[in-house]
Amino acid sequence: MKQKQIEIIPIAQKKAARRAIKEEWIEETTRSPDQVVSGYGGRAIAQKKYQVNNKDYILRVVYDENQDSYIVITTYLTSQISRYWKEEEHED
Repeated sequence: MKQKQIEIIPIAQKKAARRAIKEEWIEETTRSPDQVVSGYGGRAIAQKKYQVNNKDYILRVVYDENQDSYIVITTYLTSQISRYWKEEEHED
């Protein structure tokens, strides 16, 4: 199966650059997130934990998905992990 393309819209590229978020992080988070949560308007938010300067953050990548690609709408790092991280409900 062909891997989906990751398309980062121009405004998201600008914001990521301004926020010093590496494109590899965006791709890694989108392709193999630690967690995916629902966003507004049916969008998905991929989340992955990173350490920057010995501080824990989550990278949140907001995207739309179609058959061939992920379209990254915006991305940001936040230290407010407990605000965004969804603790898993165990289905035992």
